[in-house]
Amino acid sequence: MSPSTTTVTAAPPHPDPGATGPRPRSRLMAAKAPARPSAAAALHSVSAATTVLLALVGIGAMIHEPVLIPPLAASAALVHSAPTLPLAQPRGVVIGHMVGAAVGYAALAVAGSSAWTAAVAAGLTLALLTVARTPHSPAVATAVVTVLQTPAPARFVPLLLGSTVLLVLTGYAGSRIRRKAPRYPAYWW
Repeated sequence: MSPSTTTVTAAPPHPDPGATGPRPRSRLMAAKAPARPSAAAALHSVSAATTVLLALVGIGAMIHEPVLIPPLAASAALVHSAPTLPLAQPRGVVIGHMVGAAVGYAALAVAGSSAWTAAVAAGLTLALLTVARTPHSPAVATAVVTVLQTPAPARFVPLLLGSTVLLVLTGYAGSRIRRKAPRYPAYWW
């Protein structure tokens, strides 16, 4: 062996669960970006997400109430472009946004509308979603929107519920239109 040659030994496939210390470098370097979707798949997911968001804008225009909020746009992106992720599943989308709104309104009642209150509401929402095994990061933003924009709950909550159900239903329908699309949802509850 020449002085410039280095021997690399692979880490065992299943490290001792009781072992402490840094993970083997090979494990850290193994993760890669996801494969680029085909043009048809990208067009399908982008057009489906855009269509449902335009529908929310149209509904809002008809009832003279803003229905499209930033967290719903993020939810649409998850449902239509990453339909197999736990973050995109109906349980997280619907229940997550309802939890976010409830925490936002509770925080408003206790501390009023401020950026400080919004930050605490976001943290509490994340904690509740984690404990409830209902991951959906856009729902954390719903808590922030609720605290900072203080929408009337009698109008906001039903619109939010209807919007999340619409997102889930369009995800379901969209995954059945394109034959090669991953089926949505991976699980309902």
